[in-house]
Amino acid sequence: MKRQQILDLYQWSPGVCFRHQHKGEVPTAVIKVIHPRGRERELRACEECVIAIEDARREMAARNGEPYEPGHVDGAAR
Repeated sequence: MKRQQILDLYQWSPGVCFRHQHKGEVPTAVIKVIHPRGRERELRACEECVIAIEDARREMAARNGEPYEPGHVDGAAR
């Protein structure tokens, strides 16, 4: 699957990437919801990070002999 096809699997909105705060507000996708001290916060990732996470998921699935389906970085079914 090509890069843009993978990115199209996610909902994008302006936000700050958890790894690249220095970029400021850029298109981001929610990759996890955390609950520090009872508050709900979205952990967001930029396009570069979503692709890197998807690459790592694909490689792990291949090593474990498991199927890989892109679009599930957040663990939610699409």
